[in-house]
Amino acid sequence: MLLRICLIIAVVGGLAAAVVNFVKVKEVITTTIKERDDEKNAKVKAQDDANKTHALLTTAQRQVTDLNGQLAQTKRSLADANTKVSDLENSTNLLSKRLDEVSAARSKAEQDLAQFSQLKLTPQQIEQDEALLKKTTAERDAEITANKLLVKVRNELKKELEDLVGTNDVVPPLPAGLKGKVLAVDPKYSFVVLDIGDDKGVVPRGVMMVARDGKFVGKVQIERVLATQSVANVMPAWTSGKILEGDQVFY
Repeated sequence: MLLRICLIIAVVGGLAAAVVNFVKVKEVITTTIKERDDEKNAKVKAQDDANKTHALLTTAQRQVTDLNGQLAQTKRSLADANTKVSDLENSTNLLSKRLDEVSAARSKAEQDLAQFSQLKLTPQQIEQDEALLKKTTAERDAEITANKLLVKVRNELKKELEDLVGTNDVVPPLPAGLKGKVLAVDPKYSFVVLDIGDDKGVVPRGVMMVARDGKFVGKVQIERVLATQSVANVMPAWTSGKILEGDQVFY
């Protein structure tokens, strides 16, 4: 009987111990499962956070790239704007200069108009005066030309008269300081061509000296006078050497 009781007690104790162990194991399993689930959730959350961070980083990189592009475009726009400003400044300076010129011209025109107003001249009278001035100028020029022609004819007649009355030994004066150059030489007939003529006041029978490099070479006497040239005979008695092209003649 005692043995049975002992066995019963042992069985009950074992069951109690088993129950206690089961409760402890269940708690451990529950705790482990909870820790596993918590760790899994934490890993999932961490992965989500990492994915979000990567997405944010990618977006930020795209934004930086876009900002760099916008910055480059802004720099180009600024350079273009500076160029346009410079062009506008240049245009402004040119316009200001032109405005000053126009203002000066307008002031001059106003002064001229005021003077004309004081003279009480009408535009028609001014045109008539200008026409009269042009006509007078043309008549004056024609008179000067006619006088030159008369002087030339007079000199030619004077020469003919001197030839007729035998006064060829008279040497007429030439313009003071007259200078020229020998263009051509004819050694056979002893005459030279000079680059000065009626336009410089050369007259027939005038005598000019010839020099080369500052040294006296000889004398020539004008025989014939043309518009811009003249022909002169070499004076043998006054010649110390050959007269050459390029020699200087002076009076």
